[in-house]
Amino acid sequence: MTKIKEVFETIKAEDRKALINYIVVGDPDLKTTLEVMKVMVNEGVDIIELGIPFSDPMAEGVSIQKGHERALEKGTTITDAFSLVESFREINKETPLVFMGYMNTFESLGAEKFMSEALRVGLDGLLIVDMPPEESSDFTQQAKKNDIDIIRLIAPTTSLDRASNICSKSSGYVYYISVKGITGAANLDSADAKQKVQELKGLTELPVVIGFGIKDAQSAISVKDAADGVVVGSVFVDLVGEGGDILEKVTKKTRELSEALS
Repeated sequence: MTKIKEVFETIKAEDRKALINYIVVGDPDLKTTLEVMKVMVNEGVDIIELGIPFSDPMAEGVSIQKGHERALEKGTTITDAFSLVESFREINKETPLVFMGYMNTFESLGAEKFMSEALRVGLDGLLIVDMPPEESSDFTQQAKKNDIDIIRLIAPTTSLDRASNICSKSSGYVYYISVKGITGAANLDSADAKQKVQELKGLTELPVVIGFGIKDAQSAISVKDAADGVVVGSVFVDLVGEGGDILEKVTKKTRELSEALS
């Protein structure tokens, strides 16, 4: 059983929903990223998605684009991301970590080398934004071989037939994009999102989480009845970008969201 599956089973037994936080590796620097991860865990995060900096993050809104830019300005690489996971695993072996990024970054290493390194440092999942299931056989095979989950996105415009195919090629959890557009979008329609999640639950036994448009306790509460968890990203990247006492701000926001999902 993978670590991600274990977490969702624990959450279900505790009758709550998963909090999945997203941050960009190396924003504003690797040391701060590690400290942010620590405080998130202390305040109740269940899974951390680590955005791998990329020069053209097409699915991201302005907030996360700026986070990618700040990390790239510091020269952050995929090697740094692996080192970050390794450092985190020295103090925490339980919290699942997922890389979220774009195909060019991961293809530069090749599927076999990437998955071998992922297994070595203790990575639990991979979400490649621009990788259709039809083009992912190498990564999927290597992931299965190394017990690393491949998480996939499903959009509001995805047909049920297509969604069924995507779900069948997913593991860990299915990530439902709750709004049309880019990350950080403000126009969350909770009723529509809940309906779509119910449809997806009829297609898969995997947990279904909602992301894009979740930014506070109110928006998390509005969808938690239907989903198995929520993904919160842009708000944390914004807090990091603001500077000041980053750890205190991340602590408060994570606590707010964790309490809302309990």
